[in-house]
Amino acid sequence: MNVQVIKKDVKHINLKVKPNGEVILSVPKNTTQKDIEYVLKKRADWIAKKKAYFELHKNEKEKEYVSGENFCYLGKNYRLKVIEANEECVKLQRGYIQLFVKDKLNTKRKKELIEFWYKQRAKIYFDKVILKYKPIINQDVKSLKIRKMKTRWGSCNAFKKYINLNLKLIKKPKECIEYVIFHELAHLIYPNHSNKFYNYLDTYMSDWKRRKERLDK
Repeated sequence: MNVQVIKKDVKHINLKVKPNGEVILSVPKNTTQKDIEYVLKKRADWIAKKKAYFELHKNEKEKEYVSGENFCYLGKNYRLKVIEANEECVKLQRGYIQLFVKDKLNTKRKKELIEFWYKQRAKIYFDKVILKYKPIINQDVKSLKIRKMKTRWGSCNAFKKYINLNLKLIKKPKECIEYVIFHELAHLIYPNHSNKFYNYLDTYMSDWKRRKERLDK
């Protein structure tokens, strides 16, 4: 872990992760190397979560939901076309994401419609992927929840057989989506990150590392 340690005239230890992933640890001048290593080890999970959060959101900027903006879906970029209409809906057609809305100036409503469309599409596609891998996993998924998640693409409750998936995942390439879903399904069998878990991934999705690398990029 690359950490910038700054010793200065302070009373307390302060740990910070910057949006570019840089880790800065400010400590009192008399802090020993042993104490520094202890703090970094104790806060390792927190550092990893902060880095993951910034990585997830690094390319994001606030959308205005106007014609011409780019929106991702299944790894492809589509231009948004906002159309004034009496019936509000979103359609993917003619190479555009077409947003039909009563008031073209109502940004909040346009955002709601787009997010609802993403969620509908995500439910259909994620269910399809789960169905594809169900014969391999041979486990039932009792609940699939799609929601906004800050620091991870998915999670699994092996005891309850619940799968949670990040709504943003529907914007990623199909092979990346399949990797995340298979990863979480595999936790129904191995609810940890043991060698057995990774051996299982190697057996049934031999290129999972390449998919993960593409997702991370």
